[in-house]
Amino acid sequence: MHVADTAGYEVLAVRYGTRLTRRSEVFLHYEVYGEPDAETRMDYFFWVARRPGHTVLIDCGFNELSGARRGRTMLCPPPAALDRLGIAPGDVGSVILTHAHYDHIGNLGSFPAAELVMAEREYAFWTGPLASRPLFATSAEAEDIELLRGAWQAGRVRLVSERERITDGIEVVEVGGHTPGQLIVLVTAGRGEVVIASDALHYYEEMALDRPFAHVTDLPAMYACYGLLRGLADGGGHEIVAGHDPDVMRRFPEAAEGAAGLAVRIA
Repeated sequence: MHVADTAGYEVLAVRYGTRLTRRSEVFLHYEVYGEPDAETRMDYFFWVARRPGHTVLIDCGFNELSGARRGRTMLCPPPAALDRLGIAPGDVGSVILTHAHYDHIGNLGSFPAAELVMAEREYAFWTGPLASRPLFATSAEAEDIELLRGAWQAGRVRLVSERERITDGIEVVEVGGHTPGQLIVLVTAGRGEVVIASDALHYYEEMALDRPFAHVTDLPAMYACYGLLRGLADGGGHEIVAGHDPDVMRRFPEAAEGAAGLAVRIA
């Protein structure tokens, strides 16, 4: 699997939030592994793919209200993080929404003119009756979903399915698992192929050890996605970018002078 068009995007991972948690809270049925519980960190990212004259945002993070309500530490609000990287809201032509959890669609109002891209199954689920069930609703914010619905009514939402080309050098693949329409994003970058796994892979450990994340809607699909990502990494030479792993900030170089701790350059 590869992105067909050579676009040469610069790809950045932007760390805007963090929290301390425990391994038993992030891995499904952690007790079956027979390992001691321990504190661990979860970082919060969104991603930028840009080339001259064209900027695509992949997710947009949680906002200060929803983050504070959930006890998350906001390191730099996503709009301010973009400003530090020299990106204005009007520069963003498309926002690819990998799924509709609060920490991925919490700043939609900052991009009132951008096209929003989401899996059709994901949109249908979060605007449908099952989304109000407590075990689903706890991962979303009603205000965010209403903004998404309003964007749909305004004709700004592009719904996709299975695998689709978004623009030259960027494709999305619907993998499900974590949510009904979870997407991963494939980008042709200046130095190779990049996969923004988002929450299809919270931690690299999930892919390495077949260790599912705690929040899952389709466990077989989650396992299948780990296999897909391993194949892309090992057989296809793609750089895999996990969605919440603090190791992302250690694996890749600082994005720009003054961006230490904020953003790294994937490619």
